[in-house]
Amino acid sequence: MIVDGHATAWVSLQLTGAGPRKLVLLLQAFGSPQAVLDATPAQLERVVPPAVARQIVAGAASDRLAATLGWLADEGHEVVALDDADYPRPLLEIGDPPPLLYCMGRRELLARPAFAIVGSRNATPQGAADAAAFAAALSAAGLTIVSGLALGIDAAAHRGALTQAGSSIAVVGTGLDRVYPATNRDLAHALAAGGLLLSEFAPGTPPLPANFPRRNRIISGLVRGLLVVEATLKSGSLITARLAAEQGREVFALPGSIHSPFSKGCHRLIRDGAKLVETAQDILEELQLPVPAAGPSPVTPAAPVVGADPDADAILTALGHAPADVDVLVARTGRPAAAVIAALTTLELEGRVASLPGGRWQRRN
Repeated sequence: MIVDGHATAWVSLQLTGAGPRKLVLLLQAFGSPQAVLDATPAQLERVVPPAVARQIVAGAASDRLAATLGWLADEGHEVVALDDADYPRPLLEIGDPPPLLYCMGRRELLARPAFAIVGSRNATPQGAADAAAFAAALSAAGLTIVSGLALGIDAAAHRGALTQAGSSIAVVGTGLDRVYPATNRDLAHALAAGGLLLSEFAPGTPPLPANFPRRNRIISGLVRGLLVVEATLKSGSLITARLAAEQGREVFALPGSIHSPFSKGCHRLIRDGAKLVETAQDILEELQLPVPAAGPSPVTPAAPVVGADPDADAILTALGHAPADVDVLVARTGRPAAAVIAALTTLELEGRVASLPGGRWQRRN
């Protein structure tokens, strides 16, 4: 990006550390970031508290400003400011829109209709498969899928969406010069190449805990609706869902087994008014969007191998659709533990079941 005076003023103002709400007030009062930077302390104090005025007057740390402008000068690195023509319109509807966004990738995705998919970092295999399949189906229908680049459901949603035309946006809680978690580095590179990485935090910002609730309001603010795939009762996804509802977005939840802790957050959302969905078509119809004649299935079950192993088939039937451990399966089938374990191993190799923490097993279809 060519770093001109306009971009420099925006970055300089953002790096003073004044929060989004205060910066929006100042920009409304003075008209431009440079005018805010040029204002006297007395002028600033007519709009914001003295402590914030002192931050503005003190200015950004010179080394941080130089590093940020250096990052911005690299090819493919850009900022989207509140006064830019392509600043996302939906973000203007929320109470505290980020005045400045750093981005890497396909900036034009900000102008497309978007939908968020979020959920547990410790996703079950079936949850991850569902997230990827829903994301692919909705992306094929023209929605850009937004999530937070976390492990589990977020990562699966990004991967599914990148396979289709709508692509994906990752809103992160760090500067764009780092990837958190580091295990998603390859996914972040894929998003920078075919999707979009977005952050309100300047390069060099570490993954501080306070950053992620702020990140969540952007995820929900960018979209027309949000789907929670799996969530425990303490999941941060429920915070994002609450923000979405407060911002007037449609909230959807995928139901699951009453025995799974990863279903309890979704079930609470449904009790509180979220829309229960079983297919991507349910979401498209609720948003009054056209449903493609054909597209990816909202669920990606493994192909069954019927009759290959009678013991395995019996164990799969006994397992049902709720997680269970070996002792439960022994009780249900009357088979020895060794036979149950052998059958589960066969089913896992065939991709029909997956092991869960705590020695439990779950069907994958």
